[in-house]
Amino acid sequence: MPNPTPTGRARGLLRPLLRALGVLVLAIGFAVLGSEIREGETQGFDMALLRQAMPFRAAHPAFSAAMRDLSGVGSTTVLTFLTVATCGYLFLTRRRISALLVALSIGSAALLVGTLKAFFGRARPDASYAEWVQHGLSFPSGHASMSAVVFLTLGALVAGTHARVVERLYILAVSAVLAVLVGVSRIALGVHWATDVLGGWAFGTAWAVFWLLVAAHWPDRQRAGSRAPVEDAKASPRDDGERP
Repeated sequence: MPNPTPTGRARGLLRPLLRALGVLVLAIGFAVLGSEIREGETQGFDMALLRQAMPFRAAHPAFSAAMRDLSGVGSTTVLTFLTVATCGYLFLTRRRISALLVALSIGSAALLVGTLKAFFGRARPDASYAEWVQHGLSFPSGHASMSAVVFLTLGALVAGTHARVVERLYILAVSAVLAVLVGVSRIALGVHWATDVLGGWAFGTAWAVFWLLVAAHWPDRQRAGSRAPVEDAKASPRDDGERP
């Protein structure tokens, strides 16, 4: 295999640096938002959206039903099932390190979200504004946080099996949109303040990217299995009409 060019080496260094910078920016943004929430600076913004959401739901029952469905996509049950199914598949295909990293990423995120909720101790919006009563603390939104972690992580895994950049971008975009819709549903249903969801997106995205950086810098021999399908497909193209 030819040695990488200086340009190739520069790109190889730039990408992880940009990702690390993104994690840092998101972490700082989360910390700043949390500080503003504790000082009550976001209350006006949060209340304005909450008051707009309630009459809109009442006037559009179909919208309310759609938001309930989207909220369910980010539930603990659904996300746990997706995580276990993914780890099981990775284990069966002998990508045990990848399975372990996915489990650690998502499991540690769930524990950290609970810790952050206890630290900030923010109460949920009053039940009179909500579609239904939800218990527990509010910041950051667990649905928004965990949806970002799970969907972005799984999206990155699937995107990594595709060679074309446009395919990878499409898969990642769909994953991001799904996480965004889950978060929006929590605001629309009045079960979370808008800043709870913003904080959840910031935390979840930062956590997913951080663990993807960890996976990307695992020893090459551990990552080889994940690249094999793409490399094999590129190395041995077959005509549609060719017989085995």
